[in-house]
Amino acid sequence: MPRLYLPEEVAEVLGCSAWWVKDRARRRLIPFTRVGRAYRFTGEHLAEIIHMHEARPAAPQQRGATAPAPKPRASRPSPSPVVPTVRLKARPPRRMLKSQYGTAA
Repeated sequence: MPRLYLPEEVAEVLGCSAWWVKDRARRRLIPFTRVGRAYRFTGEHLAEIIHMHEARPAAPQQRGATAPAPKPRASRPSPSPVVPTVRLKARPPRRMLKSQYGTAA
């Protein structure tokens, strides 16, 4: 019988949260086994998850090879004609228009 790990155990091994593990399983981004409504993971699942998220370094450049010359930039288009701006004027607050704080009757 294969050992089935809980999302909390997988999260501890991966160094992430159990929420992340459950969310990725729910969205079917990582392999899992479903027992009833619970997510369970085998050792193979854990190894595959680690392999899926493995990052490899970029290929080393060969010595003596020259870097490609940078592409020349295209000249900027001439600026569009200046459009006159309209100066905005603030309106007075509504409470100033209505006499809310007038004299008592």
